[in-house]
Amino acid sequence: MWKNVFSAVSIEEVLNLLAEKKEKARIIAGATDLILEIERGVRHGIETLVDVSRIPNQDQIILDEDGWIHLGPLVTHNHCVASKMIVDLAFPLAQAAWEVGSPQIRNRGTIAGNLITASPANDTITPLMALGARITLQSLKGTRTLPLEKFYQGVRRVDLQPDEMLVDIAFPALKPDERGMFIKYALRRAQAISLVNVAVILTFDGERVSKASITLGAVAPTIIHAPEAEEYLVGKSLSPEVIQQAGQLTMKAARPISDVRGSAEYRRRIVGVITRRSLTALAAHREREGFPQRPVLLWGSENPPRGHLDHSILHEEGVPIETTINGKPYSIRGGHQKSLLRFIREDVGLIGSKEGCAEGECGACTVFLDGTAVMSCMVPATRAHGAQIITVEGLASDGTLHPVQKAFVQDGAVQCGYCTPGFLMSAAKLLEERPTPTQEEIRQAMTGNLCRCTGYYKIIQAVEDAAQLANKGGKNHAQ
Repeated sequence: MWKNVFSAVSIEEVLNLLAEKKEKARIIAGATDLILEIERGVRHGIETLVDVSRIPNQDQIILDEDGWIHLGPLVTHNHCVASKMIVDLAFPLAQAAWEVGSPQIRNRGTIAGNLITASPANDTITPLMALGARITLQSLKGTRTLPLEKFYQGVRRVDLQPDEMLVDIAFPALKPDERGMFIKYALRRAQAISLVNVAVILTFDGERVSKASITLGAVAPTIIHAPEAEEYLVGKSLSPEVIQQAGQLTMKAARPISDVRGSAEYRRRIVGVITRRSLTALAAHREREGFPQRPVLLWGSENPPRGHLDHSILHEEGVPIETTINGKPYSIRGGHQKSLLRFIREDVGLIGSKEGCAEGECGACTVFLDGTAVMSCMVPATRAHGAQIITVEGLASDGTLHPVQKAFVQDGAVQCGYCTPGFLMSAAKLLEERPTPTQEEIRQAMTGNLCRCTGYYKIIQAVEDAAQLANKGGKNHAQ
C-alpha cells in the first residue's frame, strides 16, 4: 500500500515531485486501474500517489487551427461521450469511450490513464491508433512528442520515464470525406473486457476508398494495424465481395492467444466478423446507429465540477482529511491509505455504501463525489479532502424518503438489499439528469450496478414509478 498522497494543483508541482521520487511515485487521475494494481500486488515500491485530478483546465477538449483535436490529461471517457466535437469529428473514439465500464467508471477513468495502462484490450487505444494520434510527455528536462504506436513496447509496457507526465493527446479531426467506426466484442453487454475490438477509418473518393486505417485490439501484445486489408481496400468500392475479402485479410493480421475467455481461433474469426460488420455499416452510412443521442452520464448537471483545491497538500500520518458528507463537515485524521469506501464506512461510520467486489464491477459502493456518481472502492480517500460527498444516507431529507427509495419499497425492488444502495444512488442521479427517463436510459444508468438475487424488472419499474412520483411533486434530488 502507498504511504502518502500528494494532491497537486499544478503540473509544475507534479513534475518536481516526480523528479524527486522517480519510481517511488505514480500519478493518479481516475485511479481506476492503478488502485487495483497496487491492491493486487502488481505494482510494487510505490510510496507516493500524485493526485492530479483537480489541476485546473486539464479536462478540456480543443480543436486547434490546424484541425487537430487535443485531449487534456484529465479528459474522462464520459467527457468524450458527451463531447459534440468528439462525436462529430472523432466518432470511433466516442464509441470506444461509451463501451468502457459503466457510467461510474467513465466518470473517473481518463483517456490518458487508459493509454498508459497499456493493456491490448483497452478500448480507447484502438481508435486513437487508427486516428493517427500522438502524445506529448513532459518532465523538468523538457517535452517530447511521439506517435502513439511508438509509445507501446509490449503488454502493459510504455515509453514513459518515471519523471514524465502525459500532458496532451492529439489527433487530426476526421474530414468530411472520412468516416469511421469502432466495434467491441465482449462476453457480456456491459462492464466487460474486450475479447476483440476493431477500429476502421476510411477516406472516400466518391464511393471508392482512397485510404484505409484498420486497427485491432486484444489480438496481439499491442494494438496493431491490418496492413494487407488496408492496402487491399484502396481504390475499391465497398461491395459485399470486397468486404468479405477485407475481413479475411484482417483475420490474417491477428495474432491472438487462447485463454479462459476464448481460443485463439475463435478470436481470429471474430476479428473477421466485426471487421465485416464495420465495413458493411460504413458502406450503408449506418455506423452511428445504436449510439445514443443523449448518453446517460450520471453527472446530474451538464458540466460537472471536478472539485477545487486552494493549494496542494501532502496527505500523510496526522494530516486530517477535511470533507463534507451529506451536508455535514468532517475533519478526520488517518484514512490516507484507504479507499474512499473504507474511509466512509470505517472512519466516518456511514455503512450504507457496500463493498461487493472491490474492483468497480458491482456498483454497491456508488456515491456522489462533487456531483457525479463514482465507485468509491476505486477512489483514494484523500480525494474527499475539500470535496462534497453524498452517500445513500443522504438521499432522504428531513425524514422524507427520496422518490426512488419510496418506489423501491412499494414495488418490491429490494431483495437481499446488499446491492440496493448502489441502485438507489444511480437511480437518484439519473432522475436528476433525466426527470422522465426512458426504459433504455434506465438500463444505461444501471449498467454499473449488479444484482444476483433476481431479474431487474422490478428495479426498472421502481425507477419509472419514482420518476412519476417526483414529477407529481415528490421531488427530492440529492445534489
